[in-house]
Amino acid sequence: MKGDRVEIVVDAGDTTRTYEVVASRAGRRVETAVRRGVVEVSEVTRNGSVVRTARFMANRVLALVEQPVPREDVSEQSGNAGRPLREDPES
Repeated sequence: MKGDRVEIVVDAGDTTRTYEVVASRAGRRVETAVRRGVVEVSEVTRNGSVVRTARFMANRVLALVEQPVPREDVSEQSGNAGRPLREDPES
């Protein structure tokens, strides 16, 4: 989802560096994968094609922070949360 973001903190010798990968457009998401000692963070479209990828050596990564955009529930979107759909008839 647009706004999803992953922060990567990497050991750069005497200091640390922070990188960010952000889902920049609607319908895109950020995926992370750790394979064979490499951390990959990719921005992916709806149909699964990769837009861009950041790769880091796993032994140099100090922190990997995923920050998803908060999703709203369907009940919150309709505005009827906690109220019945119709009133019960009095009998």
